[in-house]
Amino acid sequence: MNKFNDKKILIAYFSREGGNYVSGRIVNLSVGNTEVVAKMIQKITGGELFRINTVKKYPDNYKEATKVAQQELRDNARPELSEYLDNIDDYEIIILCYPNWWGTMPMPVFTFLEKYDFTEKTIIPVCTHEGSGLGHSESDIRKTCPNVRLEKGLAIKGSNVHSAQPEIEKWLQKYINNFEEEK
Repeated sequence: MNKFNDKKILIAYFSREGGNYVSGRIVNLSVGNTEVVAKMIQKITGGELFRINTVKKYPDNYKEATKVAQQELRDNARPELSEYLDNIDDYEIIILCYPNWWGTMPMPVFTFLEKYDFTEKTIIPVCTHEGSGLGHSESDIRKTCPNVRLEKGLAIKGSNVHSAQPEIEKWLQKYINNFEEEK
């Protein structure tokens, strides 16, 4: 059930399984933290899921993956995505979920944002992290998509994602209320 006043919702997310930094140590995750959060949001909102995947897979090894991510950031790279949406026009609200990589979104998320025209759409960011919060990802979304309604994002510590549903529900409730008032 879509609880956002029948607005069409897309939950676009980038997540990486494999070696991840969790509570001060490297842990092998079969499902990435951001994917866990995106699927919780999907249950709450009834929105459609879209996973942002790259053609070239990131290394499973945490240290190798962070080196690749840091180099992509330095190069301002736009990794090619393995698939794209047929039509972004179908959606009014985009809940954008991503991990904090080097203070912002992973570069594939930039590729996704630059592919479409988000004019007059609402983007609601959700970021998983292990201590860096949203970093400067919100301002990066604003620079990349200047004609969106950008809502205040939610930062969820990766080590807490499995118990985050009450926090996510509480956070989303204010948006549900705002969109009901717009009727």
